[in-house]
Amino acid sequence: MGIIKRTSSELGTARFQIKVRYIPEECMSYLSIDKLQNLLSKSTFSHAASSKKAAGRALGTIVEIVAFYLIKAWGHEYRTAIERPLPEYANTEIVHNVEFTFHHSKLLDIISAVPNATVSSTFIFNNAKLPSSFQKTKSARNLLKDDVLKNACTIAFSGSSFCNAYFSGDRKNIQIYELSDKPYAMFECKRVGVEEGMKKGPQTIEKAKQGSYVARSVSSVQRVRLNNGKIGAAIERSGGFEFFDDYYAFIENAVFKHDIDLLKNFILTVGIVSNHGNWFTSDNQNKEMKVLSQSYDWLLFLTDEGLASFIQNVISGNDEFGAVKNAFEKSYEKEKKSNRFTKTNMDCEADAVLTAYFIDNLPEIETWFNVIAPKERNIRVLNEMLIILSGLEV
Repeated sequence: MGIIKRTSSELGTARFQIKVRYIPEECMSYLSIDKLQNLLSKSTFSHAASSKKAAGRALGTIVEIVAFYLIKAWGHEYRTAIERPLPEYANTEIVHNVEFTFHHSKLLDIISAVPNATVSSTFIFNNAKLPSSFQKTKSARNLLKDDVLKNACTIAFSGSSFCNAYFSGDRKNIQIYELSDKPYAMFECKRVGVEEGMKKGPQTIEKAKQGSYVARSVSSVQRVRLNNGKIGAAIERSGGFEFFDDYYAFIENAVFKHDIDLLKNFILTVGIVSNHGNWFTSDNQNKEMKVLSQSYDWLLFLTDEGLASFIQNVISGNDEFGAVKNAFEKSYEKEKKSNRFTKTNMDCEADAVLTAYFIDNLPEIETWFNVIAPKERNIRVLNEMLIILSGLEV
């Protein structure tokens, strides 16, 4: 989707405390996300066989949605793929699905959309002017069906790239972009809830290990533990290995100096963690957080306050956000027909509201995230690095 600009006065940032069907009034204090999960399990998800797990999965989905609309607000939507297999560096037999990957892209064509009609990948492929090397995706996909938008909708592929389709802001046109197979960055989200009677979720360390393994396996730049406990960088070049005694300084210098030679096959790895009794905070890290912070190039912690602010302002906000509330309700009601509130499939009206909200309130939303690694960095530096990498053809 293109940018749908609204003023702050139109959307507002006040925190409303009104009672809606699926978010009980007692949730509005948001003493902790874990308590919110318990309350949701007794209300919204009371019909589920395992209500607390269902509530936890919904909170995990919300974390992914927050991450995606942050990416959109930063202007990276047309370079983003969702849950695309990411191969390990120099070991393409093993791939990992991550939430978001970032790819070099270019606009191939713009076609007119049929108002209020289902828009299939076949329709787009047949009407767009694409290079002859592209083949239509084998699985049928819809960019739009039943007023549900498929984000990062892949319609075709070739030997070294693929095509994604996106609506323009007014939905009158469809833009088709070619994205290179090899990404230059990736985002992965991790969230674990606490089971009853336990101090922390038993899967926390396993998710940390999983995320750590992926982060360390996909990029050409290797992390090296030095005798002084710091992290160095090693990269293979034509003359052999080169070593650098400060991993983060090496990465920043290479990116900001546009060093294409050093950035060949480099992938900037970004982890987003949340919740909250398991991961602790940026100042009070447990073992799992430390494992992740020493594995991802950037590790962001979505705070309880940030996640609660999104739920309170948007999902349970006033009429300005009614489309978001309705999409959430329809996705989690007992007799739901389809899910229309995920990072991949989003109700069209909700998408427009969320896009505008994140653009208009971006400075505040950026404060929802604590930067765990690298230390003493601002999240806006991450966006600057993504912008530079998007323009470097390596």
